[in-house]
Amino acid sequence: MEYLENPIREEGCLFCSRLQMNDDEESLILHRGELAFVMLNRYPYTNGHLMVVPIAHRPSLEDLQAGELAELMALTQHSLAALRKAYGASSFNLGANIGEAAGAGVADHVHLHVVPRWAGDTNFMATLAQTRVVPETLEMTYRRLEEIWGPGRQVKGETSKEVDRETGRQGEGGTGEVMQRKERTPRTATGPL
Repeated sequence: MEYLENPIREEGCLFCSRLQMNDDEESLILHRGELAFVMLNRYPYTNGHLMVVPIAHRPSLEDLQAGELAELMALTQHSLAALRKAYGASSFNLGANIGEAAGAGVADHVHLHVVPRWAGDTNFMATLAQTRVVPETLEMTYRRLEEIWGPGRQVKGETSKEVDRETGRQGEGGTGEVMQRKERTPRTATGPL
């Protein structure tokens, strides 16, 4: 686990530099949208810990436009579906640490954390040694999630709905420019996602 033994210390914004890379697997980017992207957290709290990041370099959610917020939320929704399918996660922590005092590691580029959780996922290591055990390498996590996002990066079992870029609303006025919002097909008792 080279990334733990010799962490990369980057100058500038971590997220902006990752967007400039040509190798999505190396940069841990699972999906590039028009206004936001999804990547793995290099130092995950659990397997599958994702970050959903606007492309615009802004320090807080209130600095984003409606379309950027809509794509951020749509990709967060998409991430939940992918993590349920890949890991059978029963619960999630979603959060944004806005500002250094709130614990943001990258305080000048807002991002959302999507952390899958399971009943009983805290064990003695976290309690006694303040250490998390993540039993899967980042490479394994990337391959598992990439397979589920697949070509076109849409989770199997989802349908697309058009969302106006300016208003962030489905099928309403604005600029007329449209982006795709992914929505999870509800689970039924007879079948998976």
